[in-house]
Amino acid sequence: MSLLQPYFQQCASAAFSISFPSHSFYVSVSKRTFISCCSSQSQTALVDSPVDSKIAERDEIRLGLPSKGRMAADTLDLLKDCQLSVKQVNPRQYVAQIPQLSNLEVWFQRPKDIVRKLLSGDLDLGIVGLDTVSEYGQGNEDLIIVHDALDYGDCRLSLAIPKYGIFENINSLRELAEMPQWTVEKPLRVATGFTYLGPKFMKEHGLKHVIFSTADGALEAAPAMGIADAILDLVSSGTTLRENNLKEIEGGVVLESQAVLVASRKALIQRKGALDTTHEILERFEAHLRALGQFTVTANMRGGSAEEVAERVLTQPSLAGLQGPTVCPVFCKRDGKVTADYYAIVICVPKKALYKSVQQLRAVIRDEL
Repeated sequence: MSLLQPYFQQCASAAFSISFPSHSFYVSVSKRTFISCCSSQSQTALVDSPVDSKIAERDEIRLGLPSKGRMAADTLDLLKDCQLSVKQVNPRQYVAQIPQLSNLEVWFQRPKDIVRKLLSGDLDLGIVGLDTVSEYGQGNEDLIIVHDALDYGDCRLSLAIPKYGIFENINSLRELAEMPQWTVEKPLRVATGFTYLGPKFMKEHGLKHVIFSTADGALEAAPAMGIADAILDLVSSGTTLRENNLKEIEGGVVLESQAVLVASRKALIQRKGALDTTHEILERFEAHLRALGQFTVTANMRGGSAEEVAERVLTQPSLAGLQGPTVCPVFCKRDGKVTADYYAIVICVPKKALYKSVQQLRAVIRDEL
């Protein structure tokens, strides 16, 4: 699919067509986050540092993608929507290519291994959840968040406690911390897979008597089994917590997370082509994400000139579009002569204003009939 091809076409009436605007319409807005990262003082210091051996020993740029689960599927969908389809010869292989990006290899890895391999120099770019970057990156300055909102994988890392027993009337982190039950001999027991973010959060919020037990899988069962007093886990809708008689508490959210594009600072500086490739990926992501909530509305209107038609359209503020309407003559042949009695109006409007804009545009057209 071409970048200029609309994603969606729907005829509202004979006079109207509605579609997503093309990606290329938004390409020029893509450098914001990335430029701020590249101009930092810490990166400048790295330019003069010795070249990392792992970066020097290969020429190809490596992009790490999640290998399994919903995050993996959604990541491939995003890349496909941005005209960056991943080509995998054998689904059992862990390496693939994106034909539109030369000299780039795609490596399918577990999310936590993507972060670890970014730090070790075995990968240059990766797409993972912000929770994974924060837990396994542990604030390492070599990791740069190139795009912090890819609009999928939304969840939060949150503390949850039972709804019953001694926790029945506990509804905030402050109340939990003030419970007299927690002592050196009997600390609050928290089951979690986040052994870096968990202790860091508790220390920052003044909870002194806390111990953590590492666990994977169904953490929601831990309090009922008596092996933990609370859990710290990723929450999306909260349904699983409610079904297991657990509740989130005020102030207990450690981190709001979604999918992010992350890069190795050293790779961006030292690997040939890494900066340009990252810039192109970022442009495509920004174009796609900016276009998601926008529709193009097209209508034909009779008029004496493009200026006259534009003036009538602009009497309605919601029809101004992003930078004003596009007005073009519609040519037809009448009595052997080419004339332009009608003009095509094209405006770009947000989804929430779509119906109102269509109604106002129809009203403007009716007034001239």
